[in-house]
Amino acid sequence: CQLFGYVGIEAVLDQMKIKTMKTGFEFNIMVVGQSGLGKSTMVNTLFKSKVSRKASQPSQEERIPKTVQLQSVTHVIEEKGVKMKLTVTDTPGFGDQINNENCWDPIIKYINEQYERYLREEILITRKRKIPDTRVHGCIYFIPPTGHWLRPLDLEFMRRLSKIVNVVPVIAKADTLTLEERAEFKQQIQEDLKTHAISVYPQEDFDQDPDDRALNDRIREKIPFAVVGADQEHQVNGKRVLGRKTKWGIIEVENMAHCEFPLLRDLLIRSHLQDLKDITHNVHYESYRVRRLKES
Repeated sequence: CQLFGYVGIEAVLDQMKIKTMKTGFEFNIMVVGQSGLGKSTMVNTLFKSKVSRKASQPSQEERIPKTVQLQSVTHVIEEKGVKMKLTVTDTPGFGDQINNENCWDPIIKYINEQYERYLREEILITRKRKIPDTRVHGCIYFIPPTGHWLRPLDLEFMRRLSKIVNVVPVIAKADTLTLEERAEFKQQIQEDLKTHAISVYPQEDFDQDPDDRALNDRIREKIPFAVVGADQEHQVNGKRVLGRKTKWGIIEVENMAHCEFPLLRDLLIRSHLQDLKDITHNVHYESYRVRRLKES
């Protein structure tokens, strides 16, 4: 329909922006991987603040949990007037035992519990105006930098979890690999994921818009991202940069020539944050809701 003058429909964007700045929004991520892969440091690097829970001086029992324990910590982060309620869930103890059989069960149980909590609030006769959202919107899975192939534990975890949550695999501590080893390792991982029919985020089945599909295709070519985390600043050429200081130089985490951390940050925060939430609500939560309502 052709308009004969200015109506002001575009003003709805300003209204949505003002409302979001007042109320804020929620974002929940989970980090999974063996101890020592830099999960806490990576989360701090993503949000450039101390947001992860990290014991100052853990005892021997705390350092090696007997089972997978889930720990969540919530912060309110504000940037340029926009508030975000961030919840980070860590999984200490995952993959640290000699026998790691079914070590993913507590993680699956936790994710389903958040879906169940949201469902119970949703089906109440008198519902809250805004239901608290504790559902996990993204799961960052840290792959050890072995340089060979995915372990059976990695494959089984991603196969099971990719059906109920958005899984984003990353190669942890990528600075331990040469560029040639890194490229070969990424190619091997991509082949393993394809061979075992594991669909990680962004899932090809959910691409609807041609522009989104083209962007996601470029992202899928880079997955898993080879990342390096650092929460300390160093002086490089007169500038303060986040990086890791070594004997031979400084690894800049935001320098694409050094690692692919900027790609992970852009995916999780700058370009696909709302998409992660939409797929969680419209696909993963919807599947859980349908299954639970059929059971009852």
